[in-house]
Amino acid sequence: MKFHAAMLGLAACALTACGGPQASEPDAEAPAAADGPALATAVLTSETAKSTEEEWGTFAEFFAGTTAGTRDLLSGTATIKPGLEIHPPHRHAEEEFLMVLEGQGEWTVGEEVFTANKGDMLYAAPWDVHGVKNTGDTPLTFVFWKWNSNGLPTPPDPLEAAGEE
Repeated sequence: MKFHAAMLGLAACALTACGGPQASEPDAEAPAAADGPALATAVLTSETAKSTEEEWGTFAEFFAGTTAGTRDLLSGTATIKPGLEIHPPHRHAEEEFLMVLEGQGEWTVGEEVFTANKGDMLYAAPWDVHGVKNTGDTPLTFVFWKWNSNGLPTPPDPLEAAGEE
């Protein structure tokens, strides 16, 4: 189990440019967009990530688009200022992984709240309520991957189907 956690940590670290392997000459532009060709094997660097400053912190989009096995993939990092959250707990059709790289806070999963510490990871299945909030005194940085799978229909919203939303 520790080996898998270490490997996930290394992958997250590489995405945030903390010493992972670099292409000899990375492309100056970000990878293909959702309407373009599938992403080929590539190193996605912090220099090619689309970074924006928001009221709550910094959002860095490393890739948005299609890969060999995914569609609607969004991957990147977010750094949340102390006491803030990107948005309240939410739900969506995509599967999602989030992993805390620095800082501490709280995960919301459904109606439950759990401590979120450096190295912890959350998986959210389609349409499950989830979120992360920085409850610490320092910035909370996390890496995320959110996607729908190629060849599978987008999961229908169970609340919509039940007439609840």
